[in-house]
Amino acid sequence: MTKVSDRLSPKDIAAGRERRLEAMHLQVSEGNPLDKHDIAMFEMFEREGWNHQRRRAYIVAEALAAAAAKVGDNVRQDIAPKR
Repeated sequence: MTKVSDRLSPKDIAAGRERRLEAMHLQVSEGNPLDKHDIAMFEMFEREGWNHQRRRAYIVAEALAAAAAKVGDNVRQDIAPKR
């Protein structure tokens, strides 16, 4: 059985950084640039050497937490007394 490393090699990190910078440029040219939070998140992934599975799990968890917070906000608005 092959063990999957939870960290990327420096070579893989450098290649991923180049792809990220190119993708960021394309996002800007399409009028949809990454915000500071997104850039910081991807830089953290590179700095920490996270593998793709760990990155995906983090992004999914963040998205689910944001969706749950939004649903919670909507529920609180629905049950709040009307003024």
